[in-house]
Amino acid sequence: MNIGVVGASGYAGGELLRLLSGHPKFNLAYISAGTNAGEEIVSVHPHLLHFGNRKFEETSVAGIDKCDLVFLALPHGQSADLVTKISEKVKVVDLGADFRLASKNSWEKYYGGSYAGQLTYGLPEIAGNSELIASSNRIANPGCYATAIILGSAPAIAGKLIDASDLVVVAASGTTGAGRSAKINLIGSEVMNNLVSYKFGGAHQHTPEIEENLTKINGADVKISFTPILAPMPRGILATVTAKLLSPLTTEEIHKSYEDYFVNSPFVKVLQIGTMPQTSTTLGTNKVLMQVSVDSHTNRFVASIAIDNLGKGAAGQAIQNANLMCGYPEVSGLNQLAAK
Repeated sequence: MNIGVVGASGYAGGELLRLLSGHPKFNLAYISAGTNAGEEIVSVHPHLLHFGNRKFEETSVAGIDKCDLVFLALPHGQSADLVTKISEKVKVVDLGADFRLASKNSWEKYYGGSYAGQLTYGLPEIAGNSELIASSNRIANPGCYATAIILGSAPAIAGKLIDASDLVVVAASGTTGAGRSAKINLIGSEVMNNLVSYKFGGAHQHTPEIEENLTKINGADVKISFTPILAPMPRGILATVTAKLLSPLTTEEIHKSYEDYFVNSPFVKVLQIGTMPQTSTTLGTNKVLMQVSVDSHTNRFVASIAIDNLGKGAAGQAIQNANLMCGYPEVSGLNQLAAK
């Protein structure tokens, strides 16, 4: 299949190019960027030496429509108008937030601007989603924090093990999650040897995305208190989710329920009891590593989840969704080992 990557000069776009270069069924026919159009790909992504002298093309609907499938790795708010102009024959995976939310009010509150509607939500591991993705030709790729938090909470909510109306989440992310645009608070002198919370007090835009998709699991009234942290590392997410148990359970019982829920999910690994997830062991992969436990002192459920925000949190998951859409094995092109 001839495929395209639009917005290929960003961090997620560059990771798409790296992963797609080894895909057995996808041919990178169209690679475009906005302000970087005309520049050599290797000048922006020096690690992608195999692209030689190939240059970013200008973004155009005509270029996109020559593809069978296109990935949109654009800043939030830029996909909505473009998607309406793309031929229905072209399959689309949008890595931005434009089509993730079902609620118009939530979009206006957390993002602002015109609400574009909702596409099929591309988180295959949630029960029933992979079949829906496979029958769709337009996919909204989940947010990075949302991916980790939803997967870390879903089995407990599906099993009605916890009070879903009071999920407490603290999660740290690497700086690539903020995009490639220059920002003073992201330069090395500000980030190194420093941890800082941001979008404090429930202001993070992934909040409604998480609540909407966890609510779908069994109709529970899901509410989260989410504190994100900027970590002094380029990539990776480590999320901790806690909630009150509805009845006494042991760590072993919770652990077994998680193993059972993800038994057919090739990218999710519930680690052996006593082994903790590390962000470094997910780098460059589409893996989700998690551990669960019971805090018997407070009768609370606790989950720890690690992903690569550019992998399962962006490019890797986008390719996983594309594989399902196109009828290829879910793991095609995604068998990388961690970079550690």
